[in-house]
Amino acid sequence: MKFGEMFSKYLHDEDEAFLHNCSHVEYKKLKKVLRGCRVCRAVKVDEDFDADLDPDPDHQRTGGLIKKREAIGKENESDSLLSAEAIAEKDRQELSEFWSCDQCALCDEKFFSELAREASEVAGCFSSRVRRLLHLHVAPGGIQRYMWKLRHCFTDDQQVMVQEGRLLLDYVTMNAIAIRKILKKYDKVHRSVTGRNFKTEMHAKRIELLQSPWLIELGAFYVNFTGSDIGEPGEFFRKFSCDLSGAQPVMSMTFSDSIKYEYSLTCAVCLDTVFNPYALSCGHLFCKSCACSSASVLIFQGLKTASKKAKCPVCRSVGVYCDAVCMQELDLLLKNRCKDYWRERLREERAEMLKQAKEYWEYERSAFLGF
Repeated sequence: MKFGEMFSKYLHDEDEAFLHNCSHVEYKKLKKVLRGCRVCRAVKVDEDFDADLDPDPDHQRTGGLIKKREAIGKENESDSLLSAEAIAEKDRQELSEFWSCDQCALCDEKFFSELAREASEVAGCFSSRVRRLLHLHVAPGGIQRYMWKLRHCFTDDQQVMVQEGRLLLDYVTMNAIAIRKILKKYDKVHRSVTGRNFKTEMHAKRIELLQSPWLIELGAFYVNFTGSDIGEPGEFFRKFSCDLSGAQPVMSMTFSDSIKYEYSLTCAVCLDTVFNPYALSCGHLFCKSCACSSASVLIFQGLKTASKKAKCPVCRSVGVYCDAVCMQELDLLLKNRCKDYWRERLREERAEMLKQAKEYWEYERSAFLGF
């Protein structure tokens, strides 16, 4: 079954009620845009054929690619002293220049603007639904938890949470695959790398679905469960794993047969396993104390008080602290798996926070009294 049919079936399957209020990628609509563009290009080739009487207009283009690749290969032989990364980057740049086509008014007007809008809506819908789900899980009680049970007729609320989490995973996975497929098709139609470059832009705009911090939180949510606790088959829970014993702690998540991601749980500042983790809006994970130090704010003040000009220590993106996500599920996972380490880090953070608070108020008192 082709992906287009599979995606259409998913949107109108038994989960249609769940997807009713959720945005999704208009895969068929975007394919129609590319199909129209392909027709225009076919007409242009026919016109060039009639004008130049060229029996095989694609032959020159194909031969040009072969010659270009041969030239690149010879040049790489002469550049044997360069590193493998430098040679690969040079090849990509030269092939990108060769394959790049003229601007396509039809696609530039409709395709990328529409895809960016849809991806942004899907990312926003996914993050809001996961935030609400995990808040109900972490919250010990209250009116929201009671209303949740009432809406589901007081069935096992953990069972319902796990089921909704599975629906959210399917939702983000199917839309991520749809975006990947349609961008690949764009590059195939236009013989360009513009689609691949757009995927990089999506990451910069923080709408890359499989790099969302809420996806890591959802994975930690499942790792915190066991199949026997809620009667779920163990096969599903084996898709989520967390290895904290090695030098590089990682969380692994398998979304499909072809998509498997590993998320590093090492803080890039202290180079240790993250404690009280926060994910900046650029997607990088840090300990709260390390993130506050990088943003030049005190721990008790929090990341919300960080300047909009403060940069991420890894990617140097600005304005990434104000919308930082507190990773409560991941912190709960670390608390349960690394109890001694978690207690030690808690003592250190509290001691540092008290020290900073004391110094801060001493400075404020001196400034107010003038001595």
